[in-house]
Amino acid sequence: MPASTTLKRHAALVDRMATTLGVDLEQKIMEGKLDFDGLSDAVLACSGCSNPDECEKWLDAQAETGGAAPEVCRNSDLFERLKAGKRG
Repeated sequence: MPASTTLKRHAALVDRMATTLGVDLEQKIMEGKLDFDGLSDAVLACSGCSNPDECEKWLDAQAETGGAAPEVCRNSDLFERLKAGKRG
């Protein structure tokens, strides 16, 4: 199990990536499109990334929201399903 600081970092990255892509995770949970287990799975998937620094750089470089996640994002499929209004 990843350390607490690692999980917090990746939880923040998941939230930041979702926001950058125009996905409101809290809203998706309230709509029943995402459950807490799915969100936890997304954070755990993110925590397995070998290069979170590059993700942070990519996020820092984004000037607007609504685009697509980088191909290397372990949650890109999840974010695309949620953007399309499908269940995560």
